Amino acid sequence: MTSHGEEIEEEHISRIEEGKGKNCHGGIETVICTSPSIVCLTQKLIAEMIGTYFIIFSGCGVVVVNVLYGGKVTFPGICVTWGLIVMVMIYSIGHISGAHFNPAVTITFAIFRRFPWYQVPSYIGAQLAGSLLASLTLRLMFKVTPEAFFGTTPADSSARALVAEIIISFLLMFVISGVATDSRAIGELAGIAVGMTIMLNVFVAGPISGASMNPARSLGPAIVMGKYKGIWVYIIGPVIGIMAGGFVYNFIRFTDKPLRELTKSASFLRSVAPPNNNASSSKS
Repeated sequence: MTSHGEEIEEEHISRIEEGKGKNCHGGIETVICTSPSIVCLTQKLIAEMIGTYFIIFSGCGVVVVNVLYGGKVTFPGICVTWGLIVMVMIYSIGHISGAHFNPAVTITFAIFRRFPWYQVPSYIGAQLAGSLLASLTLRLMFKVTPEAFFGTTPADSSARALVAEIIISFLLMFVISGVATDSRAIGELAGIAVGMTIMLNVFVAGPISGASMNPARSLGPAIVMGKYKGIWVYIIGPVIGIMAGGFVYNFIRFTDKPLRELTKSASFLRSVAPPNNNASSSKS
């Protein structure tokens, strides 16, 4: 049983994580915490904003450089850049904020009770802020021509782009759920797996939809550059695909229920399942 002192300590840690504690520097209770095992919400938001900033800065920046400098980066180079920057940011700040960098991922984690709902609006705000700042930086650094637009627009039809975004977003969240939320997976490989998934998705869907998979990735450049063609595709598509990917993985994850209970409606499996004698023997 948990002692009264342990309950108080757990409550104290919970209050600090929510930004309500008094264990922070400089008398500012919600900014920087002194305990190395506790991260305040403000620190998480800063990490999310910085991570999203550099993902957009590098990923979108390489698109601009490739167009303005005669295609020297090449399409494979763009794909690799997206995968590498996501991998680097996951390993850099994943232990601080969880490395969502994506409003659809944040919402999906909250739906499946792996992230508190009260932090969702703040996370989304930080992600959008990072995307906007990175897009503004790129606009100031480069003379962005219409051909060098670093946002995402459907290459052909909006319907095809929508289907592409749903499929690749599904794969992204399916992989994230497997490597980042399942205790049986090798957590140290999460950054590599997610980064490689991003790279593969850009290879396949880049020419069709731009391979956004992230509403923040598309909204930031669209707002800064004032180009909103097909923007609804990059809001609806990733949200549908990521939620579906999270649902499917959680459906197939695992369960503590016995086989006979899982197969009550499957006569073949029920007939071949061995009788459960362990329960009765353990009681004797």
